[in-house]
Amino acid sequence: MKSTTRGTLAALLTGVAAAVGATATPAAAVETVPVPVPLQGVENSLGVELPTLAGEIPLPTPGAPEGPQYVEGRLIPERVIPQLPVSGGLPGADLRAPLPRLLGDDFDHVGVGTEAADLRTLAPGLTLDAPLTAPGADNYGMPEPKLPQVGVLTPLLQTVPAANVVTGPGL
Repeated sequence: MKSTTRGTLAALLTGVAAAVGATATPAAAVETVPVPVPLQGVENSLGVELPTLAGEIPLPTPGAPEGPQYVEGRLIPERVIPQLPVSGGLPGADLRAPLPRLLGDDFDHVGVGTEAADLRTLAPGLTLDAPLTAPGADNYGMPEPKLPQVGVLTPLLQTVPAANVVTGPGL
């Protein structure tokens, strides 16, 4: 095998491995920090079975804002103050509580669980236009007066929260 063929094959395999590795992670994964709530000491001291409680706190990550967009016929670009995207998540929780002898002789449980959900936001932005038009040939290259324009770009909030309620044997 020639060295150029080996180099081409190595570059191809490296590209395929990078593409497979990039698609292996879920696109909607939320980076969270688990927060366990230790209740074992209270259970041991009181001699009672207590609920188990755990949570997840998402880590917000700011994104890069879209810069101003230049539009023909305007002196000031659109989105003078751009919207800042921030992605993170809603916190998740898991609660399991015992139900003694409700459904049988053993301890049964009821559980409520909410998973950390993706949350995408955009901060409000501002767009405005000057009180002059762009210079035109009709007025010998001079701009004409016009009414100024100001607009507020509305904030955006997108998420899909979900919860599960379950019952079953044991805690």
